Amino acid sequence: MKQISILLVIFCLFLSCTKHDEFSLDEFEGFDSRGLSELLAKTISKPWTGEEFLPGRVGGTWFSTVIDDPKSFNMLIAEQDSSTRLIVSRMTDYLFDYDTVKREWKPRIASYQIILNEQNNTMQVVVTLRDDLYWSYYNSNRKVKVTSDDVIFWYDEIRGDSAMESSGYYGQFIEMPNGNRERITIRKIDDLRFAFHFPIIVAEPILTLNMEFGPRFIYEPAKRNGGAEAVRNLYNISINPQTIPSMGEWFLVEYTPGQRLVYKRNPDYWKTDSIGISIPYPEEMIIRVIPDETTRSLLFLEGNVDSYTLRPEDINPFVNNNDGSYSIFNSEGALNANFWTFNQNPVNNNKPQYEWFTKKEFRQAMSCLLHRERINIQVYRGLSQSKLSIFPEPNPFYNPSITLQYLYDTQRAISLLSSIGINRDSDGIMRDSKGRQIEFDLTISSDRVVIQDTASIIMDELSKVGIKVNIRVLNFQLLVQQLFETFDWDSMIMGLSGSGIFPSQGSNTWRSSGNLHLWHPNQLTPATEWEARIDNLYNEGLYTLDKTRAKEIWDEFQSILLEQCPLIYLMRPRNFWALNNRWSFTNVYHDNINGAMTDYIYLR
Repeated sequence: MKQISILLVIFCLFLSCTKHDEFSLDEFEGFDSRGLSELLAKTISKPWTGEEFLPGRVGGTWFSTVIDDPKSFNMLIAEQDSSTRLIVSRMTDYLFDYDTVKREWKPRIASYQIILNEQNNTMQVVVTLRDDLYWSYYNSNRKVKVTSDDVIFWYDEIRGDSAMESSGYYGQFIEMPNGNRERITIRKIDDLRFAFHFPIIVAEPILTLNMEFGPRFIYEPAKRNGGAEAVRNLYNISINPQTIPSMGEWFLVEYTPGQRLVYKRNPDYWKTDSIGISIPYPEEMIIRVIPDETTRSLLFLEGNVDSYTLRPEDINPFVNNNDGSYSIFNSEGALNANFWTFNQNPVNNNKPQYEWFTKKEFRQAMSCLLHRERINIQVYRGLSQSKLSIFPEPNPFYNPSITLQYLYDTQRAISLLSSIGINRDSDGIMRDSKGRQIEFDLTISSDRVVIQDTASIIMDELSKVGIKVNIRVLNFQLLVQQLFETFDWDSMIMGLSGSGIFPSQGSNTWRSSGNLHLWHPNQLTPATEWEARIDNLYNEGLYTLDKTRAKEIWDEFQSILLEQCPLIYLMRPRNFWALNNRWSFTNVYHDNINGAMTDYIYLR
């Protein structure tokens, strides 16, 4: 499993002309026990439990789709643009792997050795790259060996340079017990070995260090000649993609904007099966750019796409009308969820919304007005569950007794609002102590019906107590601009990638200084006492090895976040994924930690 990094991914995408029929709560009584078991009986449950992958055969073309065109083929751009990342990640690789079954790190393109200096309370991680890694080009004999210089340059000059605005920048720093922030440094040992030096012993050093990186021989001259702007301008979408070197499973050989991308298998990729054949097995991968979800589902049903993740409205017709050309896999509820968040950035302190949003009682009241059961039934057909905790079950510090206490209760919401001077007038309109109507925007990015319906339910539930919500739909780039540049939004539904199976995941989200601390990013010093406490707990948890003490730290960490409600989590949908039967299921697995595992898939 490639490490899950925290990137901004807007799940919350919707607004489509098609909207499935609504179901009342009464119509769904009894559905969970009877209807769900009948549905699951017609699908395949096959989570990965550590099985070895069996040898397959080379051949065939894998057909897939993406929603958006990439914005670039640049690895730096890919850190903040999910459509770019989907394309670029197939041509690079992570240093290490995490075995979700054994719950331990293992080598991927590098091995490691952890060396502790308990006397000085410092540590180093010595990393050794494989000796068979190359930056190579499609249909060319040109190969450039991957060396420690590539990693060191990327760590120091790309991720470590604040001008690059890399999401990996913040993870290079550790807050020490004295309050100072010190950087994890890197030094070269030889062409294949390098060492990371930690200023203090930490609990999960490999999680902190794991990364992808680009070729130094291309990115370094760009930075030297034109700085950060020149680096970001590398590999724009107008170039011939065959000029992009790959050290991953695939070469990108063709790109037609708005239509398709074509990859060819890298026969020299380092990862091989048990008889020495490089994966992947398909010779080619063709990815069509299809923004419309309904079109993507039709392409799958027609056999023109090999896999498809079902929407809630797809599940019953796909399961019950299966003509035998495909099979459907199911997995437990997703580990993560979209969330609803409110802008607490002081650049908006002249707006009444800022006064409301910065009061925890207001955010708690909004959580009490979130009708999660209605969302589950009317949006997800009863096939989801509320996310009421910060950490998911696989996290070693998940505590089932620490859950959100602000559940659907309109009277409690009214009481919480009243405690901060917000009450209904004689016309039933909520107003603050200055007489201003409680009204705000809910911003979303267009794509998926499920979030359209979720937003509509939120708007409806709040209107019942006299609060007006205006749904605003923005394209992805404008939404990102609001998040990272202008900060002129009220509330949003969105999601962050990353399963949270490690307590310290999310350094740039939970820390007040992080650029993904979305409600008020890039704070020079914590704006509130609770954020200061979260900073301290996060940093203390980061370097606490004693499991008993670590549990106390992470318990308090979760409790504060659930009390303050900076992110109000929504639903964890059960996942259904369909696969064309022309592919062998021998090496195919599907679960809520790894998703659909198809690295070793091959034709029947």
